[in-house]
Amino acid sequence: MRRYGKHTDEDDVRVRPNRKGNRPRTNIRPKHEDAAEGFVLTVDRGRLTVLVEDRTITAMKARELGRKGVVVGDRVALVGDLSGDKDTLARIVRVEERSSVLRRTADDDDPYERVVVANADQLAIVTALADPEPRPRLIDRCLVAAFDSGLEPLLVLTKSDLAPADDMLKTYEPLGIPYVVTSRDELADGDAADRVRERLTDRITVFVGHSGVGKTTLVNALVPERQRATGRVNAVTGRGRHTTTSALALPLPDAKGWVIDTPGVRSFGLHHVDPARVIHAFPDLEPGTEGCPRACSHDEPDCALDQWVADGHAEPARLYSLRRLLATRERREGD
Repeated sequence: MRRYGKHTDEDDVRVRPNRKGNRPRTNIRPKHEDAAEGFVLTVDRGRLTVLVEDRTITAMKARELGRKGVVVGDRVALVGDLSGDKDTLARIVRVEERSSVLRRTADDDDPYERVVVANADQLAIVTALADPEPRPRLIDRCLVAAFDSGLEPLLVLTKSDLAPADDMLKTYEPLGIPYVVTSRDELADGDAADRVRERLTDRITVFVGHSGVGKTTLVNALVPERQRATGRVNAVTGRGRHTTTSALALPLPDAKGWVIDTPGVRSFGLHHVDPARVIHAFPDLEPGTEGCPRACSHDEPDCALDQWVADGHAEPARLYSLRRLLATRERREGD
């Protein structure tokens, strides 16, 4: 009879023959100390384009990484063929620690979060003032995601020749968000790109926006040598077809920063966001939360922020903005 428990010995262990030889298996992984450093530019169906020094190579994720994902913006370590020649393939064996992660979920009831971009510094939220109509709820959601990820937001308002920007700017003025207002004429002659580029120097900036707002057209103007297909907005519905199918990192001229273009978004789920982290983006309000009850939603009768504002420590508009952003966690863009 086979014995189990603390009285077992080597005679009781079933040994599976190694059909490939007698070399014992090991859990020790190579350190790959001589691996090359790379920056992930785009990901397409398991193949990654990576910048290594002054050339781009094609790579795939090594099996030893397991389920760990690799996304645009990741800094990685690679081994294998690093020549960049046609039909060559390198292996990504390590993903370096990320300084930031921009996440989203498909919807608010979707528990599966998707990493959009890693290691970005800034989130440029692009919206048209008309054609298509602006969607403030989507802007708010992108702001929440930026604050939660530790990214600095930048508001880029396009098509100011079709509608004034005053009302939109007034809405977001209490948040102190930097902004750039552009028109179609300015985009055509390069003035708009120059003013936006000033906000991107020495940073990795992710561009987000829904279809038809001119996001990819703006990116093309910022990086003219890398033109991407742009869709024609339907004159009746104001809707444009999605022309960017995957995130793509592009270097600004003179290597003074990076632009990451992303597919047009129809929604920006915030299931992954802890509302308690959003308050960190409001340093004038955060000290006032010390008197809040446990798990305060900051929008209830006992919230200490009302008294904090009443005592003159912060502007009422700031508290309103905080509560508006927190409310987006519970409401869809179209609500």
